[in-house]
Amino acid sequence: MAAPHEPLTHIHGPVLHPGDPTYAAEVTGFNLAALHTPDIVVGATSPEDIVTALRWASATDTPVTVQATGHGANFPIENGLLINTARMTDVRVDTDTRTATIAAGAKWRHVLEQATPHGLATLNGSSTDAGVVGYTLGGGLPVLGRTYGYAADKIRSFEVATPDGTLHHTDPDTDPDLFWALRGGKGNVGVVTSLVTELLPLQRLLGGGIYCAGEDAEPLLTAWANWTKDVPPEMNSTFSVLRLPPFPEIPEPFRGGFWARVCLAWTGEKEAGEKLLAPLREAAPVVIDTVEEMDYAAVDRIYLDPQDPLPARESCTLLRELTPEAIGTFLDQAGPAAGAGDYPLLMVEIRHMGAALARPANVEDAICARDAAYLMEAVGVLAAPPMAEAVEHATKALNTAMTPHGTGRTMVNLHGTPGDDTDRARAWTPEVYDRLRRTKSTYDPKNLLRYGHTVAPAA
Repeated sequence: MAAPHEPLTHIHGPVLHPGDPTYAAEVTGFNLAALHTPDIVVGATSPEDIVTALRWASATDTPVTVQATGHGANFPIENGLLINTARMTDVRVDTDTRTATIAAGAKWRHVLEQATPHGLATLNGSSTDAGVVGYTLGGGLPVLGRTYGYAADKIRSFEVATPDGTLHHTDPDTDPDLFWALRGGKGNVGVVTSLVTELLPLQRLLGGGIYCAGEDAEPLLTAWANWTKDVPPEMNSTFSVLRLPPFPEIPEPFRGGFWARVCLAWTGEKEAGEKLLAPLREAAPVVIDTVEEMDYAAVDRIYLDPQDPLPARESCTLLRELTPEAIGTFLDQAGPAAGAGDYPLLMVEIRHMGAALARPANVEDAICARDAAYLMEAVGVLAAPPMAEAVEHATKALNTAMTPHGTGRTMVNLHGTPGDDTDRARAWTPEVYDRLRRTKSTYDPKNLLRYGHTVAPAA
């Protein structure tokens, strides 16, 4: 193998190895359960740095992974090359075309800082601390998904470096297979250096949470499930059961609480939204109500996701129904009967899908969640080895119990730690999975991008 320093001396960012003083900070992301130990890490500052690193990896047959924020890191990366794009945060907003050009390492909050002063919004998820690129490559399930669809639906183009070190521009008319695979196929075919996405002409919305005691999960969930059958596409909502630890990072009065919650984002008229919420507010005694009209820049106030890194295990299951039987099973596994303080999952939630999330994409993509009526996600904090075992056990039990009500698939961004090929394939239909493998064989035949939720090239 060639000496790693020689071809990488042209990189403008840091090139680090285990034992270097800043190595640990360079490889650490948001999910502290994934403590990476690559042989070498490149802190990219430009597309040219990424291309140079990939050419070296291709010449030396070194496997590659890429990380911006580490929100989607699900297991530790050992050996190989890690490309850290966190320094590449440039965002340029074009108000005439209502688009944003976003660099590889930018977070959604970087985009909001540039977009919201012009009355424009983004299709971000529940936390704007997450990176734009990794989120979008997995399809991107937004807070406003029922109203506007997936984040990948709004992509105009990508600049992407394939593992051979070639920089491509791709859009619906240029390298359409590559464009297809990057929208829902995750990081299988290249390292995105920037993308262009549409922005939304939206300045304000009605959003927040309705919190009841965890013991009232059954009436709130039942009312919410019935309510979701008829709400218009302007209403986006999620039911959650929360068991929040007494950590100082969690604000009062939520800290240490056992909660049943409905989070929502309504893009219609405020008065109509408030009227629509009445059945939920009447389903059980409301302890805290944070629903308010807000600027889109304050969208993080809806879900109040953690802002500090933590070690977490997540998983998801796409559901085709939420019948009384499904509700009963869910509550048996994650409701009050499972315990208030000793149940190991921090959050178990069910998100309402459908509406724009069910519409076919204008340009074909690799997203395979359009037939789901709901999405169930579970998150546990891996504070210590015994807790990690308990989280794993509870996660498997919950997903197994809900299998009869599922589509058989997951969403790649929320899938959690990918297992064998059969497990990884659950993020896509068999047809899309096979096509993704064929596309992988075109752009990454040596399977250098084999960390994370990736697939093997077709033979």
